[in-house]
Amino acid sequence: MQNVTVSAMRDDSFVVLKNVDWKVAPGEFWVLGGPQYSGKTDLLMLAAGLVSPVEGSCRWMGMENVSTGDARLADRLRMGLVFQGGQLFNRMSIAENVALPIRYRDDLEPDRVAPEVAGLLDAMELSFCAGSSPMQVAANWRSRVALARALILKPEILLLDNPLSGLGGRHRAWWQDFLDQLWKGHPWLDNRPLTLVVTADDFGPWQSSSRRFALLHDGRFQNLGSWMDVARSSHPALPELLPETP
Repeated sequence: MQNVTVSAMRDDSFVVLKNVDWKVAPGEFWVLGGPQYSGKTDLLMLAAGLVSPVEGSCRWMGMENVSTGDARLADRLRMGLVFQGGQLFNRMSIAENVALPIRYRDDLEPDRVAPEVAGLLDAMELSFCAGSSPMQVAANWRSRVALARALILKPEILLLDNPLSGLGGRHRAWWQDFLDQLWKGHPWLDNRPLTLVVTADDFGPWQSSSRRFALLHDGRFQNLGSWMDVARSSHPALPELLPETP
């Protein structure tokens, strides 16, 4: 993104971020932090190609404007997106929700994709609820189902909107470990490393020397750099996003 202006998804006349200059290289793991209503979700939707920038240049894998038209659908499907809260379809079973993207892309009947879906559910410890409705499983598991749905197409880039929000301790630990496996190269992805971008209200759970951090605050995007750079930064908004030290 170069000199990008981002509008709110719910009101495209309202600008949430200006002058965004940001580049994500293959294999990087980015954490975008900021207070509520700072534009994290809006920026992620733009990064996913679901909306276009108000101003500026935005390129995905060397291509402009993948958000426009069905002709660019194949390009958009190279990116997986996990919405906060999952956004699952309650009239479908867990397995049907996970199968939906691959059935839609390849126009396949349910029985053709069942073995692949079952394998992914097993890898993510979700086999026990495959036949259940999302309403019948706890929110912790629904979030994991949304991740499975994003992974079924084996994307090259995975975008996650506040994935740790509302999770219990055991599930948070599972997510952190599983995302690290995806980033380094999970067997489901044929051991191919995955590029990741997550949004967060708190940098604490994500602290690592191998991740890159950016701050969204007062309509501005600031590339903070590494975790060491974050720790050294004197930005006034950072204390709200950092764990308290004893």
